[in-house]
Parts: sequence; C-alpha cells; structure tokens
Amino acid sequence: MTPLLLVFGYPAPVAIGTDLLYAAFTKAGGAFAQHRRGNVQWRIVALLALGSVPTSIFLHALILDISAQDSAEFEELLTTSLGVMLIITATILVFKEKLRFNAVNDRPERLMELLHKYRSLVTFLMGVILGVCVTLSSVGAGAFCAAILLIIYSKTPTVQIIATDIAHAVPLTFIAGLGYLFAGYVDLTLLASLLLGSLPAIHLGSKVSSAVPDKQLQQLLIAVLLGLGIYYSIG
Repeated sequence: MTPLLLVFGYPAPVAIGTDLLYAAFTKAGGAFAQHRRGNVQWRIVALLALGSVPTSIFLHALILDISAQDSAEFEELLTTSLGVMLIITATILVFKEKLRFNAVNDRPERLMELLHKYRSLVTFLMGVILGVCVTLSSVGAGAFCAAILLIIYSKTPTVQIIATDIAHAVPLTFIAGLGYLFAGYVDLTLLASLLLGSLPAIHLGSKVSSAVPDKQLQQLLIAVLLGLGIYYSIG
C-alpha cells in the first residue's frame, strides 16, 4: 500500500502513516476471527508487543518529532527504510520454505537449539526490530514477521503463526499510525476511501487469486516487492 500511495504522489510520512492505520483497522477483523477459532498464540503476541510497541512510541517521541518530520532528511529516511524492508521481505519470501524446512528438521542443529532455548528473548528482540521497521516503513508486520516466527516456533502449526502475526500487527500498526496522526501526517479522507474501497476489492481479489497458481502469484509478488525495494532504497 505505501509504495502505491507514493506512486500517486503522497508524501512518504502521509503514505506510511495512513497505511499504518489502514492496516490496523483491516487486520483487526482478521485477528478477531482467528481468535475465535483459537489460532492466536497470545503469549507470543505479548512478547512481540512488549518489544515493538514501546519501540514505536520511543521512535515517535524522541526521533520522529515534528521538527525532524519537516525536513528532507526525514523523507529520505522513510523512503530508504521502505526500500530496504521491501527487499528484505522479498528475500524472505524466496527462502521461506527452505528456512522453514531447516527449522523443522533442526538444521543447523546448534542454531536451532539456541533459538528454541532462548526463544522468549529472541521473540522480544524480534518485536523491537519490528517496532523500528514498521514505524519507519509500514512494512514488516506481515510476511517478514510470519517467516521469522515460523523459524523460531518451528513446531507450531503455520495457521497459528499467521494468526499470531496478524494479532500482533493490530496494536503495533495502530500505535505507530497514531504517532503519525498526532503529527498531522495521516490523510483521513484517504484512509476512509481506502477502507471503503477495500471491501469490494477483497471479494474481487479472492476470486482472482483463486484462479492463479500459488507459485506464479508468489513469484509476481516477489518481483514487485524487489523492484520497488531497489527503486526506493537507491532512489
């Protein structure tokens, strides 16, 4: 969403801030549905949020203040962060299955042993990293987070990992988005339009995606993310 808004000419802070609140509202419904099915691992959500939410608040309070947001350097910081995160996400998608396979089969064994032994600490630190990435780019609380959780919690069913990722994304994107809102960098008209437009688009997208083979759909997604990531990281 953020790269698309940038293409339409919205400033980076507005694109990121609006996208964050859009994600918070849209993911809330999914999180509630997954909770009712019993798929959300709330302990993992709490560990992630313990690291991510305070980090996002810290960034807004001490780094992303209004004086910084009025500068060209701030715009460059956000677009570069976006580009880097898009590249990382695309790379994660390329190697996700291999990483998951190695984690399930405990290879390399020493690394997996350390991850499992200290996974609460690793999960908290992952939350801190997500707090930085999502606040600066709006990217990370999705494929990137889910892929890492699949490695850390390799014995947990995939559906529960995805549900947990969605549940954690709600408070993180909401808090991060509020920071941009209070600074005046959320377009409320745009936000309302996106929310209204997403209702029929989700229905249409589900029909179109079911007609496209998963492998080709993922390859297209990787190519788009990688291309946009390179453009924004070096542009």
